[in-house]
Amino acid sequence: MRGSDLRSGELFSYIDLEERVPAKHPLRKIRQIVNDVLQSLDGEFAGLYAVDGRPSIPPERLLRASLLQAFYTIRSERQLMEQLDYNLLYRWFVGLGIDDPVWVPTVFTKNRDRLLEADVAKQVLSRLLAHQEVSPLLSDEHFCVDGTQLQAWASMKSFVPRETAATSEDGPELPPPAGLDAEPIAQSEETTPAGGEQAAGGVAPDEQERRDRNAEVNFHGLKRSNATHVSTTDPEARLYRKGQGKEAKLSYLGHTLMENRTGLIVEASVTAVSGYAEREAALVMIESHRSGRRRLTLGADKGYDAAGFVKDLRAINVTPHIAQNDTRRRSAIDGRTTRHPGYAVSQQKRKRIEEPFGWGKTIGGLVRPMLRGVARLGFKFILTMVAYNLIRLPKLLAA
Repeated sequence: MRGSDLRSGELFSYIDLEERVPAKHPLRKIRQIVNDVLQSLDGEFAGLYAVDGRPSIPPERLLRASLLQAFYTIRSERQLMEQLDYNLLYRWFVGLGIDDPVWVPTVFTKNRDRLLEADVAKQVLSRLLAHQEVSPLLSDEHFCVDGTQLQAWASMKSFVPRETAATSEDGPELPPPAGLDAEPIAQSEETTPAGGEQAAGGVAPDEQERRDRNAEVNFHGLKRSNATHVSTTDPEARLYRKGQGKEAKLSYLGHTLMENRTGLIVEASVTAVSGYAEREAALVMIESHRSGRRRLTLGADKGYDAAGFVKDLRAINVTPHIAQNDTRRRSAIDGRTTRHPGYAVSQQKRKRIEEPFGWGKTIGGLVRPMLRGVARLGFKFILTMVAYNLIRLPKLLAA
């Protein structure tokens, strides 16, 4: 007998979300670990909110929803709220009942900004690594470090001379000019003079941009650098290119520290662009994992092969397993380091640190986050690295 395609609305529903999620679904183990981590942060969450007043969105649900956004490449908070409305798996993971209303996207983002003040993302990462099931997986002696370029949510048209930005009616509060000690690769984007400094019609490019945001402008012969220009939409962003032959973009730098045994991220941060940002961030991150007189190893690519950086690592009892930079006359890494078998192991392991960067940009939404400023982008970056660790844990724990 053929079944009927007619449908009548139900007056009552007896759906149990717990029964709808398969017992072997990987999110079950992830949710259990996330709940343990959030439970350990209950005291910190309590200090962020007033005792009385109207209840806000629970911080636990804010963080679960933010992790879900990274897991499933949900591009915006508006789309996240839309999918939470009809996706039962998402509702179950976040902690919403089948009849609970979802939040307004702007309310969600404003409540999430409260967590920036307490640096909650870093606390979530540290509590995750201290979890009773996760901590036995980690190495506490061998690490690798690297940085990646994060494109800012700002157009090159917003990168104007500081005098122009300061005199505009809605101009931002300008940061100080970039230091002169930064490397040229992070300082300027120059084009070959081939048409003068005037735009079409005899109007200077800066003047024409003030008249019409989308006017045709001839940029030939113009020199733009972080010392003289600033973005009007994201003042903390800096012009930066990752390597020779690459185009310069308004960017930030994301830094991670990876332990070598399983390739999990143990430290993460975001900084403004400068010629020394990666090495400075590496020292801060490895210092936080140094304890006692035990010697650590730190693997890195040849961009970290600088005499001052190597000297600073040795001063804090860290062996620099850094790739030798063959383009220089003399590398700071000599035979005292390269002769040991551990050096070759670190050089092999350090390549795994590109995996969380690749996952974060293709899946986690880091290819060009719709966020401005170091604080907001740092929260997103660290939480994405937490998400990367979490998706790997079910298989690691099963093994």
